[in-house]
Amino acid sequence: MAVFEYRVRDRSGKILTSSMEAETMSQVRDLLRAKNMMIVEIKPPKAGLNADVKIPFLSDRPPGLKQVAIFSKQLATLINAGVPLVQSLNILQKQIENKAFQDIMKTIRTDVESGTPFSEAIAKHPKVFNRLYINLVRAGETSGTLDMVLERIAAFQEKDLALRGKIKSAMTYPVIVLVFAFGITYFLLTTIVPQFAGILIQLNAPLPFITRMLMAVSEFLQNSTLILVAVVAAIVFAYRAYYKTPKGRHVIDDMKLRMPVFGNLIQKSAISSFARTFGLLISSGVNIIESLDITKGTANNAIVEDTIENAKNVVMVGEQMSSSLATSRVFPPMVVSMVSIGEETGALDSMLDKVGDFYDREVDEAVEGLTAAIEPLMIVFLGVIIGTIVAGMFLPMFSIIGALSQ
Repeated sequence: MAVFEYRVRDRSGKILTSSMEAETMSQVRDLLRAKNMMIVEIKPPKAGLNADVKIPFLSDRPPGLKQVAIFSKQLATLINAGVPLVQSLNILQKQIENKAFQDIMKTIRTDVESGTPFSEAIAKHPKVFNRLYINLVRAGETSGTLDMVLERIAAFQEKDLALRGKIKSAMTYPVIVLVFAFGITYFLLTTIVPQFAGILIQLNAPLPFITRMLMAVSEFLQNSTLILVAVVAAIVFAYRAYYKTPKGRHVIDDMKLRMPVFGNLIQKSAISSFARTFGLLISSGVNIIESLDITKGTANNAIVEDTIENAKNVVMVGEQMSSSLATSRVFPPMVVSMVSIGEETGALDSMLDKVGDFYDREVDEAVEGLTAAIEPLMIVFLGVIIGTIVAGMFLPMFSIIGALSQ
């Protein structure tokens, strides 16, 4: 094991310096956090095979949502503990392992040291800190509750990560199965089927329709695979080009919401995201018009964006937002009622939090149900493909055997 030197701040705020044997820097960090120590600095070992190894390609990648969420939580803890913002940024800069993120933190810390507000400093890095993050930080600075806002941001990002992870896990299984299914099918049709076809042709056996179909597909794949790849690539290119147009995006996003099974999951995810994002902005002190505008930018669906835009226009003329949501097919009556009650009682942020929690559970149930349904469907799908190929090849053989036995 390597020896790591570290400096930490205990609960009383006293700085302690010591060392620890561990295999990696991450292990030291986890052990210190388990002891409720606030990490100031961890020095890597001067030599040894157990030192942390950083791969330049990986360490230079832009930070992802998870890294930004961890940063937000740590910064909130430091500020809440009374550590000045500049010092907090300096401490976090030294802890960040991602080289690109570390450079960004250095720039932000320099800007803040020169008198630039934190919200303006992070606004210079839109690829890392989106508009939602920047506006929330600005609201926290204005109200003097930056630590609370950062904690809310971290919690929001953690929920967002969890939601994305669940949906991704539900999609991963069928994609992997389909890739294997097409790979196996291609192998059988281009390698095994031609051998059987040659034998059947030599025997001059009568070929049923299913066998002739398989032989035709096999011959096409052997001679025209590149054409098939080109056609698929052209379809993908055309789809992406069409989706980039306003009309194409509306048509495709509308189809996504109408899809059986998956459409329901997309709709519930959109409602959950809307409620959590809008509720977070309102509770952090951002005005309702700007909150709706920012929430619209995070919708990732043209139909949902139009619905939010209509709600914003309604609010701008002094009417209730719920009256506009009621005319949309995206938001069910329960959500509209909750929003209406929130508007009438002045507790809109609280109602939106409840809607978000409810639809988080709905998404969980939908993902579990989808995962449970996909497995038998994939088994049946594979069975049909393999069964069709086997039947197409062996039916003529059975006919030949039957004729010889007579």
